[in-house]
Amino acid sequence: MIFERAQGKMNVASLVERKTRFAVLFRNNDRSTTHLMNRLMGVMEPLPQPARKSITFDRGIEFRNWRKLKPGIGTEAWFCDPQAPWQKGSVENLNKRARRYLPRDAPVATLSNRDMKSICDRLNGTPRKCLGWRTPTEAFREELMKLR
Repeated sequence: MIFERAQGKMNVASLVERKTRFAVLFRNNDRSTTHLMNRLMGVMEPLPQPARKSITFDRGIEFRNWRKLKPGIGTEAWFCDPQAPWQKGSVENLNKRARRYLPRDAPVATLSNRDMKSICDRLNGTPRKCLGWRTPTEAFREELMKLR
């Protein structure tokens, strides 16, 4: 997610687990490929392996170090076709929901990790019709229990 008042290449990266809609947002201070992939792996590594089997990227140049994912954290990388945002509809929907808390003119540089966690907690704690009115957190936990 890009912001109007962001300094340099600062942005917020968004990840969403497709089945449970569980969301992870993190502030990214530098869109350079090395920094972003290291940050992405650091955020995903604590998740259980089944929750990070694969990730789908758009065609942004910041994802060109995608080959680091498989040896780094065991995650396969996939890419959407050019100009095909519907192929990552879950992320587009998450970004729309997150914009309620992070409008385009938000001062992203002032957001702390605690702020980002609070926003994730709100998104993951909101019941969703597509999940039978469960929250993404509840659905995610249930999926993890099935895998054990």
